[in-house]
Amino acid sequence: MNSMKMKDMINEYVRAYNSFDIEGMIALLHEEIEFRNISSGSIDVETKGIEEFREIAEQSKSLFSYRCQTIIAYSFEDDKTQVEIDYEGILAKDLPNGMKAGEKIHLKGKSVFAFRDDKVAVIEDHS
Repeated sequence: MNSMKMKDMINEYVRAYNSFDIEGMIALLHEEIEFRNISSGSIDVETKGIEEFREIAEQSKSLFSYRCQTIIAYSFEDDKTQVEIDYEGILAKDLPNGMKAGEKIHLKGKSVFAFRDDKVAVIEDHS
């Protein structure tokens, strides 16, 4: 897959993510999608397959009243693309870690996307 097509798919995925459009996100994913959220070097969430991804996406959707990923930069290597992300969100409910509904989260991180069969096959979010 060429870099322009990868970039377009990532932009569409981020648009769907920002607008809480889970079906729009799912439409771009390979049926064997692997998702990992890596925080401070440790995997804290991992899914395999569309249904596990859908479950975690629904859970995540309910945590935020607002969320926005902004892509700062892209780098391409073979069938992978790394994007630098600026993220902000507003919590919709209290979290077990003590954060309260209405609090704003602001993070910088990166996401790595890998592609197979013209679909997103791997997403790794690093923060």
